[in-house]
Formats: sequence, C-alpha cells, structure tokens
Amino acid sequence: MSEKLKAKKKSKHLASVSLAVMGTGFLATIPFQGSLAGDLLQGGFEAGLVGGLADWFAVTALFRHPLGLPIPHTALLPKNRQRVTKALVSTIENDWLSKESIQDKLKQIQFTAKMLPILEKELHSAAVKKGMVSLAQQMIHHIEIKKLAPFIEKQVKSYLSSVRMDTILHAAVDQALARGYEERALDYLLMKAEEWAADKKRSHQLGTLALQALDNMELDGFLQFALKSFQNLLNEEKLGNILQNLLLSVISSLRQPDNANRLALLSHVQTEIRNIKNNQKLLDEMESWKNHLIAEWNPADKLTALLEEIQQKALAFVQDATFTDTYVVPFVTNLLNKLKEDPEKVSLVENWIQKQIAQLVEENHSKIGKLAEENLNKLDDQSLIDMIENNIGKDLQWIRVNGAVCGFMIGIVLEGIKAVI
Repeated sequence: MSEKLKAKKKSKHLASVSLAVMGTGFLATIPFQGSLAGDLLQGGFEAGLVGGLADWFAVTALFRHPLGLPIPHTALLPKNRQRVTKALVSTIENDWLSKESIQDKLKQIQFTAKMLPILEKELHSAAVKKGMVSLAQQMIHHIEIKKLAPFIEKQVKSYLSSVRMDTILHAAVDQALARGYEERALDYLLMKAEEWAADKKRSHQLGTLALQALDNMELDGFLQFALKSFQNLLNEEKLGNILQNLLLSVISSLRQPDNANRLALLSHVQTEIRNIKNNQKLLDEMESWKNHLIAEWNPADKLTALLEEIQQKALAFVQDATFTDTYVVPFVTNLLNKLKEDPEKVSLVENWIQKQIAQLVEENHSKIGKLAEENLNKLDDQSLIDMIENNIGKDLQWIRVNGAVCGFMIGIVLEGIKAVI
C-alpha cells in the first residue's frame, strides 16, 4: 500500500473519530443536564457535532452527493469539471508557467558558461568520439554523387564559358615577354640550326643544292658568262664548304648577346608578339575554339567516378582510429579555447542560445496548457476525485476535525454565556 493511500486512510479515520467523539460526548452528557458542568460539556459536544457534520457535508459536497442524495449544489467537482479544468489550465498556462515567467527564469541561466565545461569534459569520452565518427559517416553517406556530378559539371562549364580568351592571351603574351621566352626560342632554334649545319654531310648537300640553283638561274649577257666561269672554278665540295662555313658563321654571330642583327631580330619578334594582343581574328578563333571544346566536353561520368572514389577515401579516413584524436578533438578544443578567450563571442553565443530558447518557448508555450488539459481529460470523474483527495485529502479531513473542535469550544462559550445570563 502506498504512503499516500495510508495517509489518506489515516486522515479519514481521524475525521471519523472526531465525529464519533463529539456524538458520544453529546449522548453521554444528556443524563447530566441541569448541572453547570453537564450543560457546558453537552453544549460543547452538541456544537462540535453540528460543526463536524456541517464541515463533513461541505467537504463531501465538493466531490460527490452526501449520502448519495441529489441535494442541490453538491458534487461540485463532477458537475463543473469542464469549468474547473479550464480554470486550472488557464492558471497553469497564464500564471504559474506563463511565457514571461519561463523566459525570465531562463534568462538567469548562463547556458554557455554551463555548457563549455561539459563539452570540454565529454569531448574526450569514447561515446562522443564514436558519435563524431558516426555523424561524419552519415554526412558523407548522404552526399548524392549522381546529383552532385551534373551540378559540378554545370558550374565548371559556366565558369569556363565566362573566361575571356583575350584576357588569357594578353596574360600569356605579357608572361612570355617578361620571362624572355622569345630569346630562349631563338637560342634553341640557332642551336638546332648549328647542329644541323655542322654535320659533315651537310657541305655536300649544300654544294649540290647551290650548283642546282646556279644551273637554273638565267642571266643576260656578261652575267651569264661570269656565272658559268664561276661554276667551272668551283665544284660541289668547295661550294658546299664555303656555304657551310658561312652558315655556321652567321649562326655563331646571332648567338652573341650583343650582336646587332640578333638584337634587331629579337626586337622584331617582340613587336610581332605584342601585336598578337590586337589580332581580333585570332581572338575570335580562340573564343570559338574554347566554346566548341566546352560544348563537346562531357565530364559527368568521370566526375561521378572521381567523386565516388573521393567518397570512399573520405569514409576510410573518418573510420581511421586516429581521425578523432588527430583532427576532430584538437579542432573542437581549439574552437572552444578561442571562444572562452573572447567574451564578445561568448556573449554572441549566449544571446543566440537565449534567442532560440525564447523562440521555442514562444512557439510551444500553448502546448503546456494542452498537455495539462489532455492529462486531465484522460481521467474519469472518480479517478480525478481520487487524485485530488489523495493529494489534498489530509487537509480536507482536517477541516472536519477543526470544525468539530472549534464547534466544541464555541458551544462551551455559548453555554457559559447562557449560564451567566
């Protein structure tokens, strides 16, 4: 048997005993009427009996019909249950647990100051680390690769389409000139030309080509005669040697940094390179070439495969035993330390938490009254009466006891006044 039920039975027993005492006393003093003591006691017991019965009637009438008789204005709680419920819900919602009182109470709590030590302590626990890994896995698993790949493809193509080829060409020209690529290219060509001209077989090839060229030349009069005489003096080998040495001499001079011909050639090349910037035809061709490449480029499948590979590597990475200790815990610890060192940030976090809680209370405050109302409506009349009697029954029964005792005292006083008069 529960303690509340025992207390209820004890209080009921006490109230019944008080009525029984008053009734017994009233009956016992009847034979002693006529004497002062007998009249005083009988008046006291009579008034106590009346007071106890009246208070018993009043207390009983709150919950049920006294003696089962349908007396008007009794069984007040069952008859007015809906009104009582509304009044009780209204009191809970608007007075005891009003939005303002809850919010004012919550404002007194420094949530950030209470949460930071808990976070620091629990951050190193196995359960939190396991939760971090699980959360990271869930986040990675929920990445929809098939939807992400087309989005990335679209964004990349959009970015490439927005890139201006004239900007790229201008930057390339400026970099080429700034780094001296035209001079490096000339030196490379001269080196290869020198390697080609220095070959032992090259003199014979040059002589043959020169004689063939001379044979095909047609000049007038004396010039033709002089050319024939020159051909008779030189053979392929001699003419080839002359041309080879001449070619090697020219190449060697062009490789000298301060050679006038070299400087003039480089200046001309630099001018032509700069002029590329203003070559609209070339720019249009490059733009068309770029757009064609972008239109024909379909990287979705490769992107999907690449993203899936990255996803698997990411899962393996977070599942590694060192993931939380090496990366997550130090990162979160650093954030918490920086937060604690900056009162302004702590204030911002606290204000944000208070704002969220206030909004939560604002949006859900009506549920407090609804919850109380739902719980009350789940109880039938008898269960509700039993619940009230179990919680405040002791005080109600003491009303009956007090009624009997007070009536007894008042009765004695009244009888004393009558005796004096």
